[in-house]
Amino acid sequence: MTEMMTKEDVTAMILSAKKQAGLTWEEIAEKIDMSPIWTHSAAMGMNAFPADKAELMVKTMGLPQEAASVLAESPTKIWEQAVPTDPCIYRFYEIVGVYGPTLKAIIQEKFGDGIMSAIDFDMSVTRVEHPKGDRVKVEMSGKFLGYNSW
Repeated sequence: MTEMMTKEDVTAMILSAKKQAGLTWEEIAEKIDMSPIWTHSAAMGMNAFPADKAELMVKTMGLPQEAASVLAESPTKIWEQAVPTDPCIYRFYEIVGVYGPTLKAIIQEKFGDGIMSAIDFDMSVTRVEHPKGDRVKVEMSGKFLGYNSW
């Protein structure tokens, strides 16, 4: 009996195929008609591909057919460490640590008692030219979810 393919296996195949093909995440996302942010997150196993997008990803990346069902599985979202040591990822933790309470206060002033959804959500990353050095622009948009009282 053969072992079942895991999300980790499929992620490794996608990364290998991406490198061999010399593709960017934007190019891959364009081929499956999804955003590059979502495409990367799903390829890393953090989101489930809709069945049609899983099939397109398998075709685009030349993956075995079995990978489509793995890509469509609901993920278990876990992080390996409390605070990442990768400098780029760590900076986002730093931003939340410094500005998290401010973001919460401003959101609640503008919307009321609640949160921004990370499920009904989208995000983009763009490069913005700047005389002091190019800037990274991260835009996030999530549905406001008010807390219920009962």
